[in-house]
This record gives sequence, C-alpha cells and structure tokens, in this order.
Amino acid sequence: MTIRVLVVDDQAIVRDGLVTVLSLVDDLEVVGEASDGAEAVDAVERESPDVVLMDLRMPGVDGPTATARITEGHPGVAVLVLTTFADDESILTALRAGARGYLTKDAGRGEIATAIRAVASGQSTFDATVGARLVAQLAGGTVPAPVATPDPIESLRARFPTLTPREADVLGRIAEGRSNPQIAAELFLTVPTVKSYVNQVFTKLGVRTRAEAVALVLR
Repeated sequence: MTIRVLVVDDQAIVRDGLVTVLSLVDDLEVVGEASDGAEAVDAVERESPDVVLMDLRMPGVDGPTATARITEGHPGVAVLVLTTFADDESILTALRAGARGYLTKDAGRGEIATAIRAVASGQSTFDATVGARLVAQLAGGTVPAPVATPDPIESLRARFPTLTPREADVLGRIAEGRSNPQIAAELFLTVPTVKSYVNQVFTKLGVRTRAEAVALVLR
C-alpha cells in the first residue's frame, strides 16, 4: 500500500530536500507541499494525505495550530512532526495538538520513512532524543536523568489511580513510543492481550489515540 504524504515546512530548501528524499522510497508518495500551517490545512482538504510531515515553527499559522485543526477536522490523517526543536514545551505542545510522532531534523531517510509508516498505521513514534525526554518526564527527572528516580509505574498509578499496575506499565511503554508488538515482546504477552490492555487504558483515561494518552501523561 502506498502512503500519501504532505510535506509542510516554511523553508523551501528543506521542503525540496524532503520531497526528493521521500520520492525515493517505494511505498511513499508525496502528494503536496505547504509553506505554513494555513496552506497545510488547505492542502489536507485538497489532497487527502495519509500523513502530514509537519514543521513546528512557521510564520502565520504555526505547526501546532495547524496540527490541531487537521486532527480535529480529519481524524484519519496522521501528523508527524519534523522539527529542529526537542525541548519539553515543543514536544508537549505538539502532542497535545494531536501529533502522533515527533522527529528532529537530524533524522535520516530511513528513520523518517519508518516513522511515517508507523504513524500511518496508528502507532506513535519518537526519535531517540525525544524518547529520552519522555522517559525522563515519566520518571519525574530531567535530561540527563538523575541516578535515583521514582518508579515510573508507581508515578503513573499515583496520577491515574484507576489503572492497574499492568495498565500503568503499558501506558508508560506507550509514552516511550513502543508499538503493541514491542510491548508484547517486552512483557512476554500476546499482541491481542496488549491491545486489550491499551483499550482498557484508553477507556479509563478518556482518550482515543496513543498521542492523546502521551499528551495526558506529560501534562
């Protein structure tokens, strides 16, 4: 199956480079470009992409605002952030807006392509830098994390007391960007069992997507 991608960045040279790189990947098709958030929203209406590769800081309508408009109006479209910034505020703002994934611009073609496939299939994905910050947030520390940190599972259970220990563990792994098969392998469970836990977590937290769950954890 070919994944339709919209590239959004205010720098023409970056857009051109991304279009060129992604066009070399067999299962990806670049269906449009946009130089700001307003153009991105219009392009989603016009081109119906599967994934929007979204910059964050742009003049006019910025990335988070555009992401919120796209995910609200087109819940089937996945937004993957690709930006220079990996600070906590930028990450939180993007996830709260509905982004399913977050990469920094030092990511290579393979990593970007893999992330596009992941968010297109409904998974969340983060690069190593962002993942480290998420783990530190879960543990109540900073980056780099201190040697002794609170137990992430107990921290999550304290914040979300309706969760069982297993559900809190699954939520923590979701927040770290793990897919259902990865969680299953790490916890020695079947994928259907993990999916059941994920559904239970979503129901208890009142969220619909992995990105919403991560944003709630980091709130």
